[in-house]
Formats: sequence, C-alpha cells, structure tokens
Amino acid sequence: MIKESIEMGGVELTIEVGKLAKQAHGSVVVKHGDSVVLGSCCGDEDFKNEAPFFPLTVDYREGYYAAGRFPGGFFKREGRLTTRETLLCRMIDRPMRPSFSDGYMGATQLNCMVLSADGVHDTDPLGMLAGMAAAYLSPIPFPKPLAAVKVGMIDDEFVVNPTLEQMEESRLDLVVAGHRGAIVMVEAGAKFITEAQMVSALAFAHENIIKLIDLIERVGAQMTIEKWPCSPVEVDEAFYKEVEGHVREGMVPALTTKGKKACDRAVKAVKKEMLAHYEDDDDKAALASKYFQKIKESVFRNYVLEERKRTDGRAFDEVRPITTEVSYLPMVHGSAVFTRGETQALVTLTMGTGGDSQIMDSILGESRKKFMLHYNFPAFSVGEVRPNRGPGRREIGHGMLAERALFPVIPDDPDFPYTLRLVSEILESNGSSSMASVCGGCMALLDAGIEIKSMVAGVAMGLVKEGDAYAVLTDIQGAEDHYGDMDFKVTGTDEGITALQMDIKVKGLTMELLTEALGQARHGRLHILGKMAETITEPRSEVREHVPQIENMRIPINKIRDVIGQGGKVIKSIIEKTGVKIDIEDDGKCVVFSPQAAGLKAAKAMIEELIAVPEPGKSYLGKVKRIVDFGAFVEILPGTEGLLHISEVANYRVQNVSDELQEGEEVMVKCLAVEGNGRIKLSRRALLEGESRR
Repeated sequence: MIKESIEMGGVELTIEVGKLAKQAHGSVVVKHGDSVVLGSCCGDEDFKNEAPFFPLTVDYREGYYAAGRFPGGFFKREGRLTTRETLLCRMIDRPMRPSFSDGYMGATQLNCMVLSADGVHDTDPLGMLAGMAAAYLSPIPFPKPLAAVKVGMIDDEFVVNPTLEQMEESRLDLVVAGHRGAIVMVEAGAKFITEAQMVSALAFAHENIIKLIDLIERVGAQMTIEKWPCSPVEVDEAFYKEVEGHVREGMVPALTTKGKKACDRAVKAVKKEMLAHYEDDDDKAALASKYFQKIKESVFRNYVLEERKRTDGRAFDEVRPITTEVSYLPMVHGSAVFTRGETQALVTLTMGTGGDSQIMDSILGESRKKFMLHYNFPAFSVGEVRPNRGPGRREIGHGMLAERALFPVIPDDPDFPYTLRLVSEILESNGSSSMASVCGGCMALLDAGIEIKSMVAGVAMGLVKEGDAYAVLTDIQGAEDHYGDMDFKVTGTDEGITALQMDIKVKGLTMELLTEALGQARHGRLHILGKMAETITEPRSEVREHVPQIENMRIPINKIRDVIGQGGKVIKSIIEKTGVKIDIEDDGKCVVFSPQAAGLKAAKAMIEELIAVPEPGKSYLGKVKRIVDFGAFVEILPGTEGLLHISEVANYRVQNVSDELQEGEEVMVKCLAVEGNGRIKLSRRALLEGESRR
C-alpha cells in the first residue's frame, strides 16, 4: 500500500492506493478529515480506434450509509442518480474526456463512491480528485495528471476546499480542474463577484491544483505503471489532399452562407459534389466522408484566425440580434420569449407556496428548495427527429447553470412566501441556449411581479487557438462551439458575476487569456442587459388576476390546534369554503395561498377570527352556550367563552337569567376584562345603558 498526504485547508488530505478495489485498472482512496471517497477506473486494453466517439462513462454515487442514514422514501435503497450526483458526473467527465491520449477509443468507466461523509468536508472535490488520480495511476492512456479543488471566498479571503459550514458564509462557490500548466474546467456560482476577483480566485485555485498534482506524482513515482500503447489514427496524406482539392474552393462560401439551415444545405451540397468522385468505391467514399469533417473544421478555423472574420460576418465581440417579449402566454404567472440570432427560449414562471417546494434528500439530510429552473431541449429545436425520454445529463446541467445564475437575485427574505419554478423550453437552438434561458428567466420573473435584486444576463464565449494565434469570440453559435476550443459561459448583473462555466478542448488556458475572455464577456453581458431593459426593467406592480395571491400570517402557537381542529376538521372546512391552500408550520408561521383575491380575503378573515384574542372594551356578537344560576357563558370567539354575570345581563335587576336569555341565542356583549387566570368578564348591561326599563 502507498499513502501520501499534504495539508489542505488546515486539514490533512491523503491519497492511498493498493488497499481497496485492487482488480480495477486504477483505484484511489482520497481522505480529507473523516470524508472518504473511492475512485476507480477500468478500460479496454484491446480497443480499436474506429468508434465514432470516445465511449467514456462516469458515475459518482453517494451511499447513504456514508453518513449513517437511511434513504428517504418507501424503498430503503439508493436508486437512480440524484440531480446532485448527475451534476458531479458531468463535472468529472468534462475535464477528463479531452485529456485521454489521442487515438484511445477504448470503452472506459470511472466510478467515484462516497464511502464516508463527515458532514464537515465536502466530498465534491474529493470525488473529482479520486477519479482523476485513478485514471492517471492506471495503465489506461491518460498521460497527464489532473486535479480539482473547490474555492470559497469569506471576508474577501480565498479558502481552498472550504468546509460545508464555511460555504454557508461564502460569496463564491468555485470548482476548478486543471493540470500543471493550465486550467481546463471551471464551474462557479457567485454573489456578484467582479472579474478581477474571479481571475484571482482562478489563480489561487491553480496554485492548489499544482500541490495536488505533486501529491499524485509522488504516489505514481512509487508505482510501476506501463501505459497501454496508443497512437492517433493515421491519415493518408495523399488521399486527404485529394479530397481537400475537391472541397476547399467551395467550403468557405458554404460556411459563410447566412442562416443555419441554409449553411447546412450549402455544406451538404459541397460534400455531395465531392462524393460523386468516389461513387464507384465505397471504401474511398467512407474515408472521404471522414476527411471531409476534418477539412471542414480546418477551413473554419483558418478563416477565423487568418481572415480574422467570423463565418456569419460578425465582429469577434459582437452579439447576435436580440428580440424580447414578455406576457406572451396569457394564463401563466409570468412568461418571456428571448430570441438571440437563431436561438430562442420560451421561459415561464409558476408561483406556489412553501408546500410546493422540493424536498431534497441527500446523505447530509433533508432540505427544501424554493427556487428551481428546469431546462428542456426538444428535438424540433434543431430540426431533428428524436424520442423524448425525459431530461438527460445535458438538460440537467444546463438547467442548473441557469438556476445558479439567477439564484443570487431571488428574494431571500425568510417571509417571502412563494416557491418559484422557471421552465425554459428551447424552441430554436444555434448555440448558447442555456444563456438564453438565463435572460428569459430573468424577464419572466419581472413579468410576474417578483422583486428580484437586479437583472441578470448571460453570454457564451468561444476561442479558436493555433499556436500563438487566437481569437476570443463573443456569443458563439453552434459551429463556433463545435469547431472551436472553448465554451466559456458567464452570467451576471451590471455589478458582477453570478455564475460561470468553462470547458475547453485545448490543453489549457493561461490567466492572460482568461482575463481577456472575462473582460470581453462583461462587455457582451452589459449589451444584452441593455436589450432586455428595452422591454422590461422593473417587476410589474399589477399582476394578472389569475396569479396566485399569498398572505403571510402569524398564529400564536397555542392557537394552532384551534385553526387545524380535531382531525383537521376546521382547516379542511376553511379550504373547502374558500378554495385556498393553507400551510402552517410548527412555529406558527401560516401561509394562505389562493388563486383569487376573494378566496384569500375570506380565508384570512376566518383564520383571524379563530386566533383572535378578547380585547377589553371591545364588543362581540356572542352565542349563549350555557345558562347557570349566577349568569350565562357566552362564546364570543370560536372556542373562547366568557362569563356574563347575572348582574350584567340587563340594565335592571334580573331575577332569573332564563327570563332574559335562551341557550343558542345570539347576543351582543362587551368585554369588561381579561383576568390573569384567563377568565373573561362580559357585560350586556354596558351596551344597554340609557335604554328604558322594560
């Protein structure tokens, strides 16, 4: 067994190999405090590099046993991946996929398992580190060690791999992966962090990544690892040039054809004309088709770097034309259509009560989520035919990025009564649909009258880089994402950044390039915010009639049972009569939710009557409940009775109470006093003073 440690965040972090999962091609145990994660990696040594894509599978799982808990729900066993686990799978996959050796196409699987969770040290960065170390410390062609860290920001100071408690105070939730030379992946949520602060955080993260890489390499130096032989697919240079000669002349005009569909048709025409030369040789036609894609990518990149132009004619820092509209759908609570170029998002907002919040069950316990954004990407948005199987990892990841971008501006007042659900339906897509979801989501919130703290917009940045030549592109479209080297999404307000996500295909980015990209992204973001402001800038003061009405009330704890009633009889009666929804918490907080104002008003009056406390000097229409020799007991409020003494029944002497009052009779009385023991003194005489004796 080999074991090496360093200090990280003031606590020992350990990498251990040779003890667990020894039949895997690579296995690593990472420990930080009492949190433990096992990472394993297996691949196919007898691979053939003929697959159309790299068959890599990543699974990150959190066993509830790791925290000494049972899974919630009926089945006491972990089931399908949770949203959190899915997002972690994506964060492990994104930096690792392009880091395997060129030409390696073997089926490969990474498994990261949380074995122990101490509730103090976050397992997210440990899972990423375990998977990366397992791949490097294996014979699989993963030539360069990667590492990942999480960075928080507390009192303007950066903290590496902060504790879960520290993250509660942090203005930054940043996850960074990289190798010794540069950063390769970034995922961040932030509370209005400036571009300069973000660059400093990235530099701080990379410093600590290098420390972890040193640790991994110390372990590797004590092992005997022989990487499987791997080489890129050989290219028939002569045939490649032959194919290139058939297509190069027509490729630039085809790629620069305006409009996604028109461009696709023009490119297909060039390809069809090229394949006509090989219609009698299927093998050559198949190889020519493969080379056509490489030539297309080469022409595209050269056009950007050598001609210093984009294929759609825009300047490098130019955003596509934007149109926006709100209140498009008449019966939803808030809606917006955001169209940028050939990307269009229809975003709707639904408002509910605390009872509509989502219960999040994890190994650290249950919590409630009152703001969520769901992203859908139907096949018709790109003109394809594909069955709808529900959200995949991409849809979940894009939705979470947009949710993270908007979360800092959502009202955080504990008395804010609404649960909010945004749904982004992508109706057209030619790049950056997640950023369109952010912009449309912001406008839908305003359209519904939600008082967000500031407007938020997002923009996707791209990069084309060959050697020292490069171009940073603002608001990339599909081809620029596909053939470029970077997808760098930045969201924020005019004040600062709220979310950030970066994936790159090159071997890494320098801080200088990141700084330039963030600066250009800010310029683009402010431009988009200006376009959004042309349609809406403030939450609507008057919401639609069908927007749910919500009232926050406070019920004395000793009155909660009066409002609920035996077996829920009272509260059910209120709900049936008024059509409202009522949520009552143990501390007395009560939220009344109604689709109409009239129902809300009626329900509120009923509840106020149930929780009302008798006030001396106030008159009540009461009901006589019991008659006794010395007076009558009158119910002046639901469940609250007072004594109407015989001397207070009338403004004259009364011999028998039953001569004046009958049980069940309604009578006006005045509250004279509420004594310390809870006894209530009532008077009818006080209201009859001045009337003649009958």
